[in-house]
Amino acid sequence: MMHKKRPASFYWLAAFFGLFVMFLYGPISAIVILSFQGPNGGLTFPMNGFSIHWFFALFGEQLVGDFETSFLRSLQLGLVVMALTVVISLVTGLAFRKKFFGSNLLFYTTVASLIVPSILVSLGIGLIFNIMGWEVSWTTSGLGAHLTWTLPFGFLIMIAVFNRFDKSYEEAARDLGASSWQTIRHVVLPIIGPSLIGVALFGFTLSYDEFARTLMTSGVKNTLPLEIFGMTTNVTTPTLYALGTLTTFFSLFMILTAMGVLFYLRRRQESHGSDAGKGV
Repeated sequence: MMHKKRPASFYWLAAFFGLFVMFLYGPISAIVILSFQGPNGGLTFPMNGFSIHWFFALFGEQLVGDFETSFLRSLQLGLVVMALTVVISLVTGLAFRKKFFGSNLLFYTTVASLIVPSILVSLGIGLIFNIMGWEVSWTTSGLGAHLTWTLPFGFLIMIAVFNRFDKSYEEAARDLGASSWQTIRHVVLPIIGPSLIGVALFGFTLSYDEFARTLMTSGVKNTLPLEIFGMTTNVTTPTLYALGTLTTFFSLFMILTAMGVLFYLRRRQESHGSDAGKGV
C-alpha cells in the first residue's frame, strides 16, 4: 500500500511542536531527576548516586525556609480563592445573561485586570493598605490580590458557558411549575456543573502558584511560591528540587482530582439521562 508523501510543512510543524514540548517539560524533568540525587549529590548533573535522601531532608529541620507552614498557607489561600471564584463567577455570569445599565463598563473593567502587570496590581494594593493604615496580610490584601487574577478568568468562562446555554430547559422547568430557585438548583447547576469544576480548578491553580501579585501583599508570612523564591538564593542542596518535585506532583494530583469529579458528574448525567422516558 502506497503512503501519501507528507508536505514539508508537516515536518516543520512537528519540529516546532517537539521544541515546545522540550521547553515545557525539559526543565521539570531535570528538577525531578536531580531531586533523587544521592546524599553527596549537588545541584547539577552528573548524578552522584540515587536516593530519596533529600525528600526526607525536606521534612527535617531546615536552616533556611519553612516549607510546611508556607505550603499550608498557600493551600488555605488557594481553597478560599477557589470557593469565592466559583460563587462570584457563577452569580456574575447569571447577572450578565441580560443587559443592564453599565454592563459593558463593568465587563471591560473586570477583564482589564488581565492586562495590567501583576506586579503593579500587587504594588497598588500594598500601597492602598499602607495609606489606609491596614495591616498587609495574605488573608486580606493577599486574598484580594489573588481574586483580581482569578475572577476575570472565571467570569469569562461563565460568559462563554451561558452564551451557549439552551434556555428551553429553563422554560420547560418553569412551565412545569418550578420556581426560579428550583430551576437554578435542579436544571441549570447540573448542566453547567462540569464548567464550574473547570472554574474551580482555574481558581485554585492560579492562586496556588501566584508569585507577582503576592509579593507586596502577603505581609511578613510567605506563601509557598515566595518561600521557594527565597530558598533559591540560600539553599544549596537538592532539597529545593525535592520541594519542586513534591509541589509538581501535588498540582497533578489536584488536576486528576478535578478530572475524576468531572468524570463522576458526566456518568451521573448519563445515568439520569438513561432513566428519562421510562415512565417510572
